[in-house]
Amino acid sequence: MSDIVNLNKFRKEKTRAEDKAQADANAVKFGRTKAQRLLEASRQDLMRKTLDNAKFEDE
Repeated sequence: MSDIVNLNKFRKEKTRAEDKAQADANAVKFGRTKAQRLLEASRQDLMRKTLDNAKFEDE
């Protein structure tokens, strides 16, 4: 015979694990220092300016 499993505990443990995974993903995505955010913003700005300068415009 198999062991009896409390479904409420199982469901709560599963929810906690999913929440922890989401929190870890958010920490990686949003958990940056101010210097890192400014560096990324300046790189994006430079990339946008480079693309705008290379744009071909028909007259």
